[in-house]
Amino acid sequence: MEGMSGPYVIRGAVSLPEAELMWRFSRSSGPGGQHVNTSDSQVELRFDLGRTEALPAVWKERALERLASRLVGGVVTVRASEHRSQWRNRETAAVRLASLLAEATAPPPKPRRATKVPRGINERRLRQKKQRSETKRGRSPRDWS
Repeated sequence: MEGMSGPYVIRGAVSLPEAELMWRFSRSSGPGGQHVNTSDSQVELRFDLGRTEALPAVWKERALERLASRLVGGVVTVRASEHRSQWRNRETAAVRLASLLAEATAPPPKPRRATKVPRGINERRLRQKKQRSETKRGRSPRDWS
C-alpha cells in the first residue's frame, strides 16, 4: 500500500491506524463501460470500532454510542464506487471513514443558556403590532349602522 496519501487524520493527533483497516474489493456497478466487468474497483473499508486501541476511551465510547445503528458487531463499514479506479475509491472510502469518525467522536455541544428577552425588543414588537392594527383598522369603513 505504498504511496497512499494517508495517514487519515480523525482529529488532532489521532488518525486511522493502517493496520486496523480491512479492505475488500469487488466489481463496481458504477461508471467505466466494459472496464467495469473486469476490474474490482468497488472498495469496502471496514474498521473494528469495538476492538480498536487507536482512539481515546472517551472518543471510542462516544463513537460506539452515536454510530450504533451503523455498526455490525462493533465494525463500521464504508463503501465507495463512484470512481473508475480502485485507487481513487480507496482514497474516498478512507476519507469518508475518517470524517465519519471525526463527527461521531466530536464533543457534545455546550448546553444552551436560557436568557431573558430584553425589554426594549419586547416593547418595540408591541409598538409595531399596535401600529399594524391601527393601519388595518383605518382600512375598514366604521359607519356600518
